[in-house]
Amino acid sequence: MIKFFEKLLNLIYIQDCYFCKSTKEDTLLCSKCYRKIHFLPPSVLKIYKNCNIYSCCLYEGIIKNLIHALKYKNKKKLALVAAKLMYEYWKNLKIEENFLVLPVPIHKSRLKERKYNHMDLICKEFCKLTNYKLEKNFLIRTKDTKKQYNLHKQERIRNIKDAFDIKQTNMPEKESNLLILDDITATGITIEEIIKLLNKNGYRNITVLTLSTPDIWN
Repeated sequence: MIKFFEKLLNLIYIQDCYFCKSTKEDTLLCSKCYRKIHFLPPSVLKIYKNCNIYSCCLYEGIIKNLIHALKYKNKKKLALVAAKLMYEYWKNLKIEENFLVLPVPIHKSRLKERKYNHMDLICKEFCKLTNYKLEKNFLIRTKDTKKQYNLHKQERIRNIKDAFDIKQTNMPEKESNLLILDDITATGITIEEIIKLLNKNGYRNITVLTLSTPDIWN
C-alpha cells in the first residue's frame, strides 16, 4: 500500500520543464531546452582593473526566460537551474582558488517589493555546488537606481555612480579571493562600479562570473 501511494504521489507531483512544459524528464530544464542554450567559450570576456570577468551564456531564449521568471515571477526554484549552469561553466575554467562569493545586492525598496534578491538565491545554490563561502551582507546597495537596460551609456554611468557601499564590520581579509556573481552584464558598468569600490577598500583579488551577456564584448 505504501509503495502504491509513493507511485501515486510521484505522478501527482511530477515536475515539468518550465520552458517547454514537457514532463518526460521530470526536471525544470529538460535536455531539449538545455541544448538551445548558447554557452560561451570558457575564457575571459573582459578584464577591468586586473579583474577577470566571465559570462556563461548569451542573454537570449531560455536564459532570458529563466532570468525574467526568477527575478519577477517568484519562480525561486529556477535559482538552482541558474546556479548549475554557472557551475558547469565555472568548472571548465579550471580555477583552483577558494573564493568568498558576493551577490550583486539590490536596494532595500526593491527587496521589500520582491521579498527576495534572486542573486542571493543563485549564490546560495552555487556555494552548495562549489563549497565556497557566501557573504551576502558585505556589499550593500545605497541608491535605488533606475533600470539600466533602457538608458544610454552616459546615463547608465550617472545612474550607477555611488550606488554601492560595503559594511565596515566583519570585513573579509584584504587578501581574500572575491567572486562577484550576477545574472547579466551588458556594458559592464554595474560590475565596474563594484570593482572600483572594492579596490578603494583594499581588495584586489576579484573575479566576476555572470550567468549571461547580451553580446560578446570587443
